[in-house]
Parts: sequence; C-alpha cells; structure tokens
Amino acid sequence: MTSAQPAAPTVSGPPLPLLHAPWTARVARAEGVDLDLVHGWMQSPHIDAFWHQAWPRERWYEEIAGHLAGDAILPVLIDLDGRPLAYIEVYRVTRDRLAGHYAHLPHDLGVHIAIGEADRTGKGLGRSLLRALAEGLLAADPACTRVVAEPDVENGPSLRAFEAAGFRPAGQVVFPDKTAALLVHPRAEEDLPR
Repeated sequence: MTSAQPAAPTVSGPPLPLLHAPWTARVARAEGVDLDLVHGWMQSPHIDAFWHQAWPRERWYEEIAGHLAGDAILPVLIDLDGRPLAYIEVYRVTRDRLAGHYAHLPHDLGVHIAIGEADRTGKGLGRSLLRALAEGLLAADPACTRVVAEPDVENGPSLRAFEAAGFRPAGQVVFPDKTAALLVHPRAEEDLPR
C-alpha cells in the first residue's frame, strides 16, 4: 500500500487590483477600444524599447484573448481620473518563467506595466500607480504576501519608479531576452524573500 502525496495548493488566477480614487482598474477586452488602445501604446518607442511587443493588431488580439482564457495573466487597463493611463499585466509567479528564479510562494503576484503616452512619463505617475497597484493587489488577495516585478536592468526610470513605490531590490534574474532586476513589494518586512 502506498501513501498518497499531498495535493499542491490550488491557487486562483490573478485578481483585479482593488484601487482607490483617482485610480480605477478594469479587465482589458480583446476587442474594440481596449484592443486599439493597447495595440497603439505598444507601438510607442518608449514602450517597445523594453516590451519588444510592437506587434500587429491581430497578434495583440490573440495575446489578450489568450490571457483572458487562462489563469496565469490578467490583462488590465488603469485609468487616472477617468483617462486611460497604463496597460498592466498581473500574473501568478507560480505560473510564470520567473518562478524558477527565486523562492516564490504560491500566492506571489507579479506585475508588468506600460504607461501608454510618453508625455505622461517622468511626472511621478508611475511610482504613484505602482504603490497603489501593489497595495491594491495585496488587498485583493489576502493570501498574497508580496508583489514582484522584473524590469530590465537597463530601464533606469522604471527601476527608480518601482523603488520609490516601495519595491525592494532582491537580486537579478537572467532571461534569454533581458537581464532583470527582481523587485519585491512585501506586505510586511518578514515577507521579503530570503
């Protein structure tokens, strides 16, 4: 007689962050205005320099629709005072390539961020959004004890915004397409990776 192995914990897909005014978050749709917005933003040089996803509209349709059909990545649009500001991808680290690069916990959440219009960057909006986003994700998933990000080490403005928003450096991760800074926004000091 063999003993059964304990089942791995079941973790839901990533939640929509719970944001407070002046921020609002909603799930991005794979068609219409949402698709036009994300596709247009991704063509912008300031985003393409680090996302490398200046894809045709049809490819973005497939990308967003694929995320919506799965439980690994939630595509989100963020508005500031009712005006679209950023495209965010909220992901479960345990279902992401980042999982093999640090001692993640089952409920860890990660974020990718693209502020859509270049003239809205460099004004402190990114750091304000990142702080609200981290707090909103921790509020949306009480089992989550840390929100992580892995921006390119060459993206100085992004690194500064994450750190100003309370994300802490936790090393570097080498991916085939970039060397990333692992940044962690813990719920409490003891939640930092060791």
